[in-house]
Amino acid sequence: MPDAKPVRTAPALVIRDLCKVYETEAGQVHALRGVDLRIGPGETLVLLGPSGSGKSTLLNILGGLDSPSSGSARFHDFELNGATAAALTLYRRRSVGFVFQFFNLVPSLTARENVALITEIADDPLSPEEALARVGLADRMDHFPAQLSGGQQQRVAVARAIAKRPELLLCDEPTGSLDSESGVQVLEAIAEVARDVGATTLIVSHNAGIAAMADRVIRFRDGRITDVAANAGKIAPREMSW
Repeated sequence: MPDAKPVRTAPALVIRDLCKVYETEAGQVHALRGVDLRIGPGETLVLLGPSGSGKSTLLNILGGLDSPSSGSARFHDFELNGATAAALTLYRRRSVGFVFQFFNLVPSLTARENVALITEIADDPLSPEEALARVGLADRMDHFPAQLSGGQQQRVAVARAIAKRPELLLCDEPTGSLDSESGVQVLEAIAEVARDVGATTLIVSHNAGIAAMADRVIRFRDGRITDVAANAGKIAPREMSW
């Protein structure tokens, strides 16, 4: 296994007065309204709030998929606001792993081949075999998505996200389309691999029950953070009350 990445002590993410405004035919939509947040390296945050409260918009900006209208978002020494498209592409490739609600697997590729799409372009990746083993799919590597359950497909997506050994793992409703048992398995995989690779992890969810697995819980409403609460201790996904 490659050498571990250096330990960081400064905040992984510093977000200051972050705003995002979308122009629509009906007028302006304020998706984020002055968000301020500091996130430590290796910290796990769960972001809760109703639809349209700004959670996914924040995740997309932090992942370099969208740009803020104003304010600042910095990942270590990389300032996202104003970065060029080429710089953001390199940032996503080197530093960020994404897990979405819908698995986005290539149906004509096996689980191993889906993960290899990432490992072939990453600088210091896990092998597809190791990434899949870490999410409990060592015996399903050569199966196609149609041969896997929804929970197994999402675990392939988790394996693909962590195969590059990301410093930042962004999960947008990763259990939203799964039954409770499959959801537990996916959250177990996220928690385990985040710990193993030391990733700073943000999980967006409508399900307040998963808040117990976080170091801190961030609540959103109308584009603003309304509450930040630290958990006294994290609870394993299988022990949480759904």
